[in-house]
Amino acid sequence: MAAAARMVPEETPVALSYAGTTHAVMMASPADLEDFALGFSLTEGIVAGPDEIEAIEVQDLGAGIDIQIRLKDQANTRFQARRRRLAGPVGCGLCGIESIEEAMRAVTPVAASKLALTAKDVALAVRLLSRQQKLHEETGAVHAAGFYVPGKGIVATREDVGRHNALDKLAGALARGGIDGASGAVVITSRVSVEMVQKTAALGAPVVIAVSAPTALAVRTAEAAGMTLVALVRGDEFDIFSRPEQVNCEVSRHVA
Repeated sequence: MAAAARMVPEETPVALSYAGTTHAVMMASPADLEDFALGFSLTEGIVAGPDEIEAIEVQDLGAGIDIQIRLKDQANTRFQARRRRLAGPVGCGLCGIESIEEAMRAVTPVAASKLALTAKDVALAVRLLSRQQKLHEETGAVHAAGFYVPGKGIVATREDVGRHNALDKLAGALARGGIDGASGAVVITSRVSVEMVQKTAALGAPVVIAVSAPTALAVRTAEAAGMTLVALVRGDEFDIFSRPEQVNCEVSRHVA
């Protein structure tokens, strides 16, 4: 038996600090960190748009990374009013939230969208995302989040050891690229927890497509947000758990 050489992904503490105070510490892949900072700020409702951030500075501290985020006056005032501390290890993005109300925050319903997908779009979106998972191909140990636009394919992809982090990085990439979340579907390689639905809704994306299964709370939250939740995609087969009208299928797969 011969020893096999395999790359493994980096995992490092990444602190997200606002006005000099640490707000969250996430275990994350040390890449696309400005996207991470912007996306986290957007999906957590700390800012309403990129224009409310004055500056992002990434500081490598050796033992970890500190991302200093300076908010403009109005956004900073709002943040100080609702400031909370959060410490989340990989796969546990809600750890450290101080109240049940914060964990169960209502999502803003996604706006009415003209987005219409076919069954072929769903299968193609997952297939195309798998082709853009370079780090996963090398390590087999990271999640990916991508954004699929019909006729264009996957227009952005981000990877991370944490599924929430990958989605936050995608959110930041879309915002920096001026890509409207209502124009496509979020595609993820992980299970669909309620926070993944909350973050997708914050993007304004009307559809989330997942390789793995959703939780019951995620399904209820997607339904309440007016979001189509497609999961358990296996080749051409998949299940639709909420709002099936945005996916045109010859045979209904609505299982909710």
